[in-house]
Amino acid sequence: MNRQLRLSDGKIKTAYWSLVGVVAALLVSTQAVFAADMWDRFSMIMKDIYGELVAISTIVAVTVAAIALLVRMISRNQRAVDEATSWLKRIVITWIVLNSLGFIVAYLQPLISGGNYNP
Repeated sequence: MNRQLRLSDGKIKTAYWSLVGVVAALLVSTQAVFAADMWDRFSMIMKDIYGELVAISTIVAVTVAAIALLVRMISRNQRAVDEATSWLKRIVITWIVLNSLGFIVAYLQPLISGGNYNP
């Protein structure tokens, strides 16, 4: 009984890995029909992700900056005021960096289009 179970386990494993091999071969052999190029599709996805990231980061930055400003205005503790000022500086710098990344990429993309740098 135990030997029969081992034989059927071996057959099941062989069938499973054969099926995995066939599916992998089919996935590798298919060509993209709807997309002009894989890199165009990737670029479009990254632009969407970046747009959502900038929108979310702007909302979060405004919310946290408002809290930091309230702490800075209301608090009587000098240490809390200094911490709030420090957080405001960090928020502004991070927001500027995130928003300037899109400009940098948009400026550099034509320079290195096609993977070849043409100065």
